[in-house]
Amino acid sequence: MAELTEADAAQLHQEDVHIKRGDGGDAPSSGDQAAEQAARSEAAADNDAKPSTTTTDRHISIQTKLEGLEMLLDLNGAGRKSCPLCPEEKFKACYSHKLRRHLQNLHWKVYVEFEGQRMCICHLPCRNLKPSLSGDQASGRHVAHYHCIVCSVTIARKTDMISHLKRHVNKGETEASYSGSSDVPFEEPAAPSGQACKIMKELGTNVQLLPNHTTPQKSDTYFNRKMKTNRQLVFCSLAVLAEERNPLECLDAFGATGIMGLQWAKHLRNAVKVTITDISDTCVKMIKENCELNHIRVDGGSRGPRGPDGTGGEVKGAPVATVEVAKMDANVIMHLRPFDYIHLDPFGTAVNYLDSAFRNVRNLGIISVTSTDTGSLYSKSPNVTLRHYGCHIVRTEYYKELAARMVVATVARAAARCNKGIEVLLAVALEHFVLVVVRVLRGPTQADESVKKLRKLVHCQWCEERVFLKQGNMVDDTLPCNCHGSLPGKTAVQLGPLWCGALFNTGFLRRMLSAAVQHSMDDIQPLVKTLICESECTTLKSFVHGPPALTNQVECGVVIKTLQGGEESGRADQTGKRKTGDEPGNVVKKLKSDASLEHPPFYYSIHRHSIRGMNMPKLNKFLQYLTEASFRVSRTHFDPTGVRTDATLEQFKSVLTKYSVPNATATQTSVSAEKTA
Repeated sequence: MAELTEADAAQLHQEDVHIKRGDGGDAPSSGDQAAEQAARSEAAADNDAKPSTTTTDRHISIQTKLEGLEMLLDLNGAGRKSCPLCPEEKFKACYSHKLRRHLQNLHWKVYVEFEGQRMCICHLPCRNLKPSLSGDQASGRHVAHYHCIVCSVTIARKTDMISHLKRHVNKGETEASYSGSSDVPFEEPAAPSGQACKIMKELGTNVQLLPNHTTPQKSDTYFNRKMKTNRQLVFCSLAVLAEERNPLECLDAFGATGIMGLQWAKHLRNAVKVTITDISDTCVKMIKENCELNHIRVDGGSRGPRGPDGTGGEVKGAPVATVEVAKMDANVIMHLRPFDYIHLDPFGTAVNYLDSAFRNVRNLGIISVTSTDTGSLYSKSPNVTLRHYGCHIVRTEYYKELAARMVVATVARAAARCNKGIEVLLAVALEHFVLVVVRVLRGPTQADESVKKLRKLVHCQWCEERVFLKQGNMVDDTLPCNCHGSLPGKTAVQLGPLWCGALFNTGFLRRMLSAAVQHSMDDIQPLVKTLICESECTTLKSFVHGPPALTNQVECGVVIKTLQGGEESGRADQTGKRKTGDEPGNVVKKLKSDASLEHPPFYYSIHRHSIRGMNMPKLNKFLQYLTEASFRVSRTHFDPTGVRTDATLEQFKSVLTKYSVPNATATQTSVSAEKTA
């Protein structure tokens, strides 16, 4: 800080004398300062109470440079000034040189940084009074705190704020709600609505995102980048159904930004008739703007079937597709209209929408369900699990597959209430979601067959052996392990009811891989290949997708057969007549041929069952050893260290023990024991 000259010091002293005598002049009076400070505190409290979606409404304690704090008040002016981040009773008005040093040492240096923004310490009465020792809140004191840059919550401790920001990062909320400086608001020049939006591109589709799109509690137009895998899997399943019959009436029941429905319309074009619905006015407006951004015509949202020309809003240039956007509750629109493909992706569980989805879905249609309530699915909240899914579960080594089978069981019960059965085409459980894709089969016979696959699971809490319970069997006599005989008390519990059938359809997955290659979805191709191996319970990595005119192609170390030419074969013979196998009456037979031998349920973790003091073989080597022992074996997408096999746990451990070697520590211990003896 620059030193004050004698003349400046004399001038400041003279101004101080005038202020004390109440002469007025240019310096404000104490009453005006108190009123000004109260108004500033009320404005800061209002800004904190109402989270903003623009850059100009952020809290004054969030700055990028020290000059931002100094610009909150005129430090070059004469007279005493109050601190903008401290109340009058904590820090009294002082001269500019002392206030500048106060802002730098007390506020600017005591900060939490996130994405280039500094959240400085704030002493304003933004939080409730901390009660005194006697419990009287009126005689308490205000606590210094930080304002979160993402969700605008106030947190007292610096370490707690750092942990709070880490939770935002783990949830994918890595963008600040108040980005940029407070002087220049960030605006996208091409945004039709004129709001501060960000344009993101995924799979050739542009979508506008509001600044707080990563916080579902504050934004209706929630968008999660980590769900890209889920969106691509759903797209491939719809593309496979579009090859079987078209045009398809498909529904994206929870549009939000409309990214999923726009991808369907933009890439599948005339093969699908897309309907995007949402209950929020903000979402509907954002979806229509995103349609204009992608040159897609917006239909007016009539309830009847649409004509081939379509009506609605016009876009500049020739539209590539037509999308119907409707402001309606998901349950209402699924009760009113039939669809061939329905995708349910609510925030949390989807059990409240399953009955409506199965009510009007067409025969041999597909319903895809995405559940993001991982707390209840992954055994963290058993009471919520029992309330939503009607299942009793505990934490196990195979908890992800347990969650997938639990969701399928809930879907099967909802279908049976409408006299419909299901065929599971795909069930994926990853870190953030559980995706289940099923085909609907009409008729009470199909419903009865599906309900028969709902069974209780017997799980040993000691060795984690498990087996599905059959009718009339006792719990302890069902498990192949002898833990109940060698240990005191009961070691087994009943879980479920769960789906005991297959979780994958091999033929459908192969066609999904073909669609992923066709639309250049490189991100999910390794996952789909793993699912194909898992469905067949084999380690063979050779896949076929496309008609018979094929050539071999090596991709990611995997041999894939692809088309040699662009001509289509297999749809019609040389006479131009449709083949007998493609008639609608033979679709069910084709589906049965796609389903190969069912894979064994559940898997074992090689790390969970390792032997202490022994070095395990490599996972690929261990798979080879199990295959040589005449067991079906494959890896699983549920767990990178998991092995899906039809061997029992005892057989699994015997092979693991046979090919494990003692490590150096165990060898030295045995040698020292021999010398001692």
